[in-house]
Amino acid sequence: MSPSEVLVPPRAGVRSAPREESGPEQRNGVGAVDSSNLSYVEGLYQEYLKSPDAVSPEWREYFRHVAEASRHSDEAAEQFFRPPQIGEGLVTPAQLDAAILQERVEELIRNYRATGHFAAKLDPLGQPRDPVPELEPSFVGFSESDMDRTFSTLNLGGPNLRTLREILQWLRNTYCRSIGAQFMHIDDTRVREWLQNRMEATENRCQLTRDEQLRILKRLSDAVVFEEFILKKFLGAKSFSLEGAETLVPLLELAIYKAAEQGIEEIVVAMAHRGRLNVLASIMGKSPRAIFREFADLDPDLNVGRGDVKYHLGYSNDWHSGDGRKVHLSLCFNPSHLEFVNTVGMGRVRAKQDRRGDKDRSKVLLVLIHGDAAFPGEGIVQETLNLNQLDATRIGGTMHVIVNNQVGFTTSPRQARSTPYASDVAKMLQIPIFHVNGEDPEAVAQVVRLSMDFRHDFHRDVVIDMYCYRRRGHNEQDEPAFTQPQMYSKIAARPPVGQSYLEHLLTMGEVTREEAERMNSLHRQQLESELEVAKSAQYVHKWDMLHGVWQGYHGGNEREVADVDTGVPVERSAEILEMLTRLPAGFKPNLKLHNGGDPKKPEGILQKRLAMAQGRERLDWSAGETLAYATLSLEGHRVRLHGQDVERGTFSHRHAVLHDMETGETYMPLAHMAADQAPIEIHNSCLSEAGVLGFEYGYSLDWPEGLIVWEAQFGDFVNVAQVIIDQFIVSAEDKWNRLSGLVMLLPHGFEGQGPEHSSARLERFMMLAAEDNIQICYPTTPAQIFHLLRRQVLKSWRKPLIVMSPKSLLRSKGATSSLEDLSRGTFQRVIGDQLQDRPGSEVRQILLCSGKIYYELAERREQLQRNDVAILRVEQLYPVPDRELELLLAQYPNGTPVNWVQEEPENMGAWRTLRCHWGDQIYGRHPLTGVCRPASASPATGSKKSHDNEQAEVIARAFGQVR
Repeated sequence: MSPSEVLVPPRAGVRSAPREESGPEQRNGVGAVDSSNLSYVEGLYQEYLKSPDAVSPEWREYFRHVAEASRHSDEAAEQFFRPPQIGEGLVTPAQLDAAILQERVEELIRNYRATGHFAAKLDPLGQPRDPVPELEPSFVGFSESDMDRTFSTLNLGGPNLRTLREILQWLRNTYCRSIGAQFMHIDDTRVREWLQNRMEATENRCQLTRDEQLRILKRLSDAVVFEEFILKKFLGAKSFSLEGAETLVPLLELAIYKAAEQGIEEIVVAMAHRGRLNVLASIMGKSPRAIFREFADLDPDLNVGRGDVKYHLGYSNDWHSGDGRKVHLSLCFNPSHLEFVNTVGMGRVRAKQDRRGDKDRSKVLLVLIHGDAAFPGEGIVQETLNLNQLDATRIGGTMHVIVNNQVGFTTSPRQARSTPYASDVAKMLQIPIFHVNGEDPEAVAQVVRLSMDFRHDFHRDVVIDMYCYRRRGHNEQDEPAFTQPQMYSKIAARPPVGQSYLEHLLTMGEVTREEAERMNSLHRQQLESELEVAKSAQYVHKWDMLHGVWQGYHGGNEREVADVDTGVPVERSAEILEMLTRLPAGFKPNLKLHNGGDPKKPEGILQKRLAMAQGRERLDWSAGETLAYATLSLEGHRVRLHGQDVERGTFSHRHAVLHDMETGETYMPLAHMAADQAPIEIHNSCLSEAGVLGFEYGYSLDWPEGLIVWEAQFGDFVNVAQVIIDQFIVSAEDKWNRLSGLVMLLPHGFEGQGPEHSSARLERFMMLAAEDNIQICYPTTPAQIFHLLRRQVLKSWRKPLIVMSPKSLLRSKGATSSLEDLSRGTFQRVIGDQLQDRPGSEVRQILLCSGKIYYELAERREQLQRNDVAILRVEQLYPVPDRELELLLAQYPNGTPVNWVQEEPENMGAWRTLRCHWGDQIYGRHPLTGVCRPASASPATGSKKSHDNEQAEVIARAFGQVR
């Protein structure tokens, strides 16, 4: 062993974690000192005595600690520890032994900081934990005879000098009681020191006033009584009880009190179904009578075909402290997909912060409540954590609470995860994780204070892993002892946590049993009274969430809200487009964007946009889309575009954010149009679909007056976010009466790029469409995307908009528009036939289509000179534009056959849905047939030549050339 392996002193103030592999002969050289070690350390010490700056900071601090300890021990020890002065000679073996003993103390402290959580008493059921040898004094070479020796503890909270026995007790109290702290994975020394100081100074315990203790007791008692009342009054009903984890209620209240002290004005809470009813009643302030009426199901006529189960519903209310402070609380609605609400909650918080102008992200807090099986089991959790510090999604830190029931539905932890803790995935972030025994409410109070202060000071996430249990099965109709007999035999013998905390307070003389019973009795009486009111025929719970920022917006049927004029005068559009081609002085973009005026090089994209502004060229797709964003921002509407590679655009068409080729600096012309424009954000997202789509959906819930857009890199990738689409976007209005104006841009089109880069799965959206719940559009011109995006904001009707956006049409010479097209009217749901030089009576065949195939059909018609064929474009596929289409078809003779032509296979695309909608005779006048690729299990072929052959056959069949 080399001398450098003998004593590696800790960094000042912070101790590194012990080596992962260490044995008796490798613990920093303890017990393995030889003559070569002595000479090495002596040499370092002599250098230190000559000039402290001559040795590393770690050794300098280390030698200082040895000297500090020597000055405070008894006379004999003082001589033993006294460092020699210059000229006195080398360090003696006795002095070196003292240094080694001090280093053993430092190693022991490091071990407790790094692994003390493995010995903490976290489980209320008392399941034994494996021993942790690193925490024993003997592991670092101490024996019983050393227990009363005095050592320096400058870097351990509390007194600066203590005996080894006192040091051990302090460490065990701090790291091995009801709280286990994981923080040594954090690289930032400043953060680790903050956590060490906060925990070690108080032995990780907070001092609660009597009022605070009584408040905790009341919240625990209220939670217990509520669960007992539900169980008794609604036998057999599912409530997904909080029993066994009632400490969640005081935990949340403690967090709210602390938030109010820190100046937080609003808290968004997102959680799954377990315990939601108790949180609604005990924390959110929802009237128990409303909950009881939902249990009794007394209003069936109000919920025909709509609504959701009571433990999925959201709620909002104002919370008031006793000293006049107010915090607005919002509980997110959430389906049974557990963790998928996480980024929805994040998006809501970001929108609320933006609305308040809260740039430092300190006024709105997100609290996410997780299950112990879902946190490591569902990948959306990792996506949520990854959004933590990204510019587009940063919210100043989330407080995560894992309600650790120590069991999934019937699945034990050893079957559910590959890690010691349910929270281990959170170690991907530089944040602390606090494990705490839920049956020690005062320990819970300590970690709440620590967590809230940590988030406040560092603007990072924090995790509380609260160990508890689930007193009943997965639901109240389940028998948990089928699969966890030993666990549930222990649970059956345990009193409620409120009772055990009461016994604790009784021993301290803080409360009497009579006071506690009176508290419970009053709550039971209140619940009985609420139940009687709930049964009354006169009481009807009103369910209206269209207030606040949603005042004046509408859901329901599309035709109930009139269209709006979305046109912009030609001069204004030209002025704005020209403005978007200007660059800061000295900014040098890629030559393909601007050739720098070199006539020998082709004009760049920005120069072509200038030509469009000047009327010398027609508008391409990028110009139409960009003008939509620009005009909305200038009219005061926030614009937010987020997705993979959206700054440039996957297909290099958008170039919203430009990069200087020499400095790498970025510039977004859209953000520099006018001093009073509304904010416009365009962010490349992380490689995530579900998480980012959920975030933007959440943002749209709290910003109805803006244009909130998520774009998929390829439309096919949207299937990774199917839960967000199915459970939130298309069904939220029906289930929770919540509207959204979110826009999804999904590149779609069969162009020979294979099955994974062709289809945005249009058929899935068509299948999910009902009751005018969403809009599905497939625009074919720049003017159409311009009017469509503006309509989405300017019209008061708010529904999610799914856009099948183009790829090849981005640069198609056919898919262009004029500035005049942007000035007239609004989005056309159906575009009539473009051949205007012959009467409708000459038409012998009508082709209906959507998207890019229109241009292929129009080109073939011109080649064949088939003026007897009319081609109509259905630009809005849902809600089906029957009124406009029927009006256009009325100009053609009855019985004229109609072919629906699509490039997707017969079982995909819009065909089957439209076929069911229109039947055999469209509007009873025209026989209807479909022209498609054959039904297929996969969207498209992987062969470019096969694609070309298939596409040619579809076009030929549309004109009757192939039977």
